[in-house]
Amino acid sequence: MQNILVIGANGKTGRIISKILRDSTDFKPFAMIRKDIQKPFFENQGIETRIGDLEEDFSDAFKGMDKVIFAAGSGGDTSDEKTIAIDQKGAIRAIELAKANKLQKFVMLSSMGTDAPSRVKGLENYLKAKKAADDFLRESNMVYSIVQPGALTNEKGNHKVEIAQKLKKEGEIPREDVAQALVYALELERTKNTSFEMISGDNDLKEAMRNYI
Repeated sequence: MQNILVIGANGKTGRIISKILRDSTDFKPFAMIRKDIQKPFFENQGIETRIGDLEEDFSDAFKGMDKVIFAAGSGGDTSDEKTIAIDQKGAIRAIELAKANKLQKFVMLSSMGTDAPSRVKGLENYLKAKKAADDFLRESNMVYSIVQPGALTNEKGNHKVEIAQKLKKEGEIPREDVAQALVYALELERTKNTSFEMISGDNDLKEAMRNYI
């Protein structure tokens, strides 16, 4: 049983990730939360928590962990300062801590569009911050996977996707499918040290991750 630290666990996607991990036979999730008031949601589901704030010292959260999924995000509506603090500086610090604690893998939730942030109006700074963190991870010498989905929706997932290292079109995808992809990326050998984009499509999610990256 591997201990998985979920950073951003209290977000919409992070909550789904935590549940998938809880129901697995291979992983035990530890939800990193900022406040004690957030504990009951997870503890009522049998999910342990770790206190940690990306804008402060969150090094204790990494103790005893095997791998990490970084699913935190400031979103497109926060200030530039907050975006840099969470999506860039917070993510980079998490990578440094994962490396210092000799974690086996770092799975990053990123976004499509990081290769050309200026083309996505209103999200330029968010995508620039994501790209800076992604690039830092690629150069960190950690084993990693970077998942870059299209626009996230709250629709029910159906495990049907289109995946490639670079898709030549935009699209949407349910958070449930992205969460499952992040969990698959913890173990699938094909995802080792690679980045891939994903949107909803016609291919089975796990098979697509094995064959189309």
